[in-house]
Amino acid sequence: MSVPIPCLGRGLFVLLAAALIPAPVPGQADLSAVTWDEKIEVASGGGHRGPWRMNESEFRYIDDPTVAITEQSFVGVAWADQSRQDIFFQIYEPDGKKRFQEPVNVSGSPRIFSWLPRMVIGSGDASDVYILWQEIVFSGGSHGGEILFARSTDGGKTFSNPVNLSNSIAGDGKGRLTRRYWHNGSLDLAMGPQGDLYAAWTEYEGNLWFSRSTDGGKNFSDPLRIAGSQDAGPARGPSLTIAAEGTVYLAWTVGEDKAADIHLAKSSDHGRSFGAPRIAFESDGHSDAPKIAVDSEGTVHLVYAESPIGPFDRYYISYTRSNDGARTFEKPQEISSPHTQQFESVSFPALSLDGEDNIYIIWELFPSRGAYPQGLGFTYSIDGGRMFASPSIIPSSVDPALGVNGSQQGLLMRKLAVNGAAAIAVVNSTFKRNRTSRIWLFRGQAVRR
Repeated sequence: MSVPIPCLGRGLFVLLAAALIPAPVPGQADLSAVTWDEKIEVASGGGHRGPWRMNESEFRYIDDPTVAITEQSFVGVAWADQSRQDIFFQIYEPDGKKRFQEPVNVSGSPRIFSWLPRMVIGSGDASDVYILWQEIVFSGGSHGGEILFARSTDGGKTFSNPVNLSNSIAGDGKGRLTRRYWHNGSLDLAMGPQGDLYAAWTEYEGNLWFSRSTDGGKNFSDPLRIAGSQDAGPARGPSLTIAAEGTVYLAWTVGEDKAADIHLAKSSDHGRSFGAPRIAFESDGHSDAPKIAVDSEGTVHLVYAESPIGPFDRYYISYTRSNDGARTFEKPQEISSPHTQQFESVSFPALSLDGEDNIYIIWELFPSRGAYPQGLGFTYSIDGGRMFASPSIIPSSVDPALGVNGSQQGLLMRKLAVNGAAAIAVVNSTFKRNRTSRIWLFRGQAVRR
């Protein structure tokens, strides 16, 4: 099974005070602050994780949250209930009240583990919901894993029967770092401006696959192999974004390489075909866990974790952008300092934009050597990525009484969503061994001057 990879290094565990705000850009709406509501407990469960015995494992906890937000600030949260071995879903109204008395079962496969979902909400009132996840099906290969998809057209009350997009024996959804270590959740889902859906995933054997739907998720194309070979290394951690005119950008990193770089492929025909992959920016260190987004002007924003020494060492968060359709990227800048000095490591970022093209980024905080992460770091930029606010910690995301961040099956997740009005939704899980596990929703608002 997967083994979450701790990020190592030196440092102290210190809580950071309020962020410094970069100077406003003429003609652009400025943000004076980000305010956070009291966190919402979405779900709770046990804290038992027994030895790995495939789908017979005794896992009694909840984990793997993901989030999406509509322009009207309806927030969808999906997560995995390991004791029931299914994906569950809840909607929160703009006032913070949950839509359903009990969460809705999406996957409906109680004897097969369902892990690490991704979600898109396609309508303002959250009537159309699309969820992609990793199902731990053992179909004859060395590792179990298939990529499944389901949709709801009634606001999440019911979901369609899951559809298997991968249909392989290669261990789909695994992002291999080495032969012994990988993260599950190596998949992504995105929606284009015309409502087309795009899915990407990797497999343990190394291939990166892509599929698209032009009919709202009723049907998907046969998987298209984008990358993956012994020479290039196994693909890992795909991230999708779609430009206003329908250009598809797909970013990923590779395993089995101490100096891995972020790779990127581009489709100019709505995902029917892709150009040859290229490296976004070559560095001497190890680049991992990319997230990509494109703004209204066509600028491509890329954030990822970078370790100067290599995997299993200390990471920082690196940001770069491209103004020429991802042909070239600027020299990356570190945006996680002073967190970089205050924690053992920071890694696994998430990225989202608002309607003014302001950039929001969160990441996992590693307080001690070899430990699971605890709490979430946060920063933003109001000038298109030229400057970033000094990092802060999302309030109440660190609580020793609740244990560590969950992520027991891997840290390749999507925990951040922002809408056009700069309403922010962040999810996290907490896990206290042999005690309890919980899913949390953090709602924030960027205040415009």
